[in-house]
Amino acid sequence: MRIRLLLAVFLVISAEALGAEGISYSRDIQPILTQKCVACHTCYDAPCQLNLGGTEGVLRGASKLPVYDGERRKAQEPTRLYLDARGEAAWRRKDFYSVLHDRDGQAALMKRMLELGRQEPPTPNAKLPADLDIGIGRDNQCPLPEEFDAYAKRFAHAGMPFAVTGLSEQEYTTLQTWLAQGAPVDQQDMQPNLSEVAQISDWERLLNAPGARESLVNRWLFEHLFLAHLYFDGGESGHFFQLVRSRTPSGQPIDPIATRRPNDDPGTVFYYRLWPIQGVIVHKTHITYPLSAQKLARVRQLFYSGDWRADAVPGYGAQRRANPFETFAAIPPQARYQFMLDNAEYFVRTFIRGPVCRGQIATDVIRDNFWTTFQAPEHDLYLTDAKYREEATPLLAMPGQFDDVGDLLGLWLAYRDKRNAYEQLRMKAYAKAPPAAWGDIWRGNDNALLSIFRHFDSASVRKGLIGDVPKTLWLLDYPLFERTYYQLVVNFDVFGNVSHQAQTRLYFDLIRNGAEVNFLRLLPAAARQAELDSWYQNSGRLKMWLDYQGIDTHTPSVLGLPEKYAKRAFGLALVEHFAAVNAYPDPINRCRDGRCFRPQAAPVLQRVEQALSRLVSRPATELEVIDELPEATLLRVERGDGRREIYTLLRNRAHSNVAFLLGESLRYQPGLDTLTLYPGVLTSYPNFIFDLQASEADAFVAALEQVRDPASFERVVERWGIRRSHPDFWHYFLDLSNYLRETEPVEAGMLDMNRYQNL
Repeated sequence: MRIRLLLAVFLVISAEALGAEGISYSRDIQPILTQKCVACHTCYDAPCQLNLGGTEGVLRGASKLPVYDGERRKAQEPTRLYLDARGEAAWRRKDFYSVLHDRDGQAALMKRMLELGRQEPPTPNAKLPADLDIGIGRDNQCPLPEEFDAYAKRFAHAGMPFAVTGLSEQEYTTLQTWLAQGAPVDQQDMQPNLSEVAQISDWERLLNAPGARESLVNRWLFEHLFLAHLYFDGGESGHFFQLVRSRTPSGQPIDPIATRRPNDDPGTVFYYRLWPIQGVIVHKTHITYPLSAQKLARVRQLFYSGDWRADAVPGYGAQRRANPFETFAAIPPQARYQFMLDNAEYFVRTFIRGPVCRGQIATDVIRDNFWTTFQAPEHDLYLTDAKYREEATPLLAMPGQFDDVGDLLGLWLAYRDKRNAYEQLRMKAYAKAPPAAWGDIWRGNDNALLSIFRHFDSASVRKGLIGDVPKTLWLLDYPLFERTYYQLVVNFDVFGNVSHQAQTRLYFDLIRNGAEVNFLRLLPAAARQAELDSWYQNSGRLKMWLDYQGIDTHTPSVLGLPEKYAKRAFGLALVEHFAAVNAYPDPINRCRDGRCFRPQAAPVLQRVEQALSRLVSRPATELEVIDELPEATLLRVERGDGRREIYTLLRNRAHSNVAFLLGESLRYQPGLDTLTLYPGVLTSYPNFIFDLQASEADAFVAALEQVRDPASFERVVERWGIRRSHPDFWHYFLDLSNYLRETEPVEAGMLDMNRYQNL
């Protein structure tokens, strides 16, 4: 009783002090939202579209209409922050409702949600109730103020913060006092510094230069950089910019033009502008691209050093969207491809981490882990053979421009047949070209080798060859790379209907198959069919017969690989041949000499990595704990000197094939699952955290090796696990973002906890 009385007195005194001093939204409130709310409430997948990453989202409020809806028959109106409406009144006209203010005698929703979370806190470090749905596919209720009483009775454990340890006493008091004062908001927009202002001027001058040739190039550049978080050489840490089309020229306030897609008709005279990105940077949407004087010179060199010309600038419309190879045919393809290769990781990130990759159905078109390489420009026939390019270009059109649900099958079949006609043309052309050799693989910089990991309902990419030699590899040439980008980024409408989304997903299946088949050209001819059959087992063979073009099993390659285990031999040789551009040698997962740790790591971490390496590259039939682990587990290792290291333990799920839109569980081969260990944070969506002392690494690994069932795994969780209900959950979860800021400051952003599991 005395403790409760003292606590009540403390809260009263704190509230009075805050009231007397005056609460600043920017100083006092946004930091709390950033620390405790942004982990769920940002981007398109924010529950109820309530985005708490900045002033505009806080004032916009909530909506009952979700952005991600794979079943809607009609496309819905876009509701992008800063673009599709500005200011509270405009958002109210789009059916968003306030969470900050009282309504019709009902208290503010945020106030009542925080109170509900206070009344029903989770039991410390215990599993959450089994009937509390915390998955990303849950049905969010999004109650209006007048519906809240019924909501609270039905969902007593669904207060805020949702299904996690709540706010501190000080944070709770500050928020409630602010709400009681009417929730005043002061806005402090990010402003570029002098160096950034000068570079913005240089880039806007280039991007708005007059002339048909300049207009065509700048349109192509815009369509390839619109999703980027751009940053400048010499710019201030945390300052990022977005390339937009504005009604106003340089030197005037930006008035952005909101079109559904970046290649839709702007409908008016416009100017390309660099717009400061406001609000909290979150990792899942933070896809960075560097700008500098050197990059500016590179653009001029690539696009303007030749004598090509453009007589007119193409218009807009469905055909222009469907086939960018025709739209931008006047620009030398060598320039376009090389621009993408220079920063290949950025472009792969746009379609691996962008809005298209949300949810299991969206990501099950790709394997759980694979390596990606790129065809050298001088060996890409689309670049070097004008006659072949002329024949191929009409066949490279992509679906998704029309969203008639009734015509979905017809649209799909038409584009599938075009794609297969192109594959047949391509196969014949390359059969006449010199045999594939190591020189066919581009090695221009450290973007040449990439590793991609799927985490069931999300995905990530990193430079270098991470993990053991994977089941499949991709070899992207320019037509494959550009089509993937346009299909999944430029032309993808996150607000589109089921037909648009199905066409996008189905065509990406063909692109993936094309990248795999292109890689097979590097293997001995006699090894290709067996390798392909291993990728498309069981129902995959039906898909090969129905939708995929046959492969070349006759034209030789001259890489000098053995026919037996050719793919593995290629992977190991790739590591050796491309050591100079491999950003990640990876002795942990590809341990060759018994020293399974990074040679540059501190001795204490070398011992940790040596122990953890016992978990990698073993099938689940040998390491049964894999069946209990989620997709992306973060290991927080305390070194003993006041510092810590973060590792990501990735589960690689095995499938007989990934050729179908539905029924993934029917193709799952759990006994073949493996683990990959990565020093660092290799996901935007942690599924769980284990915290251990470096001295416990051997005991931790031994405990995992001894897991035989859920009960024995739960003992591991009880000892080292950080559950959502852990009293210090936020300390551990936020430390992951702190670690990113320390180790990768440009790439750092707040991580998302919507996929943090109830282990």
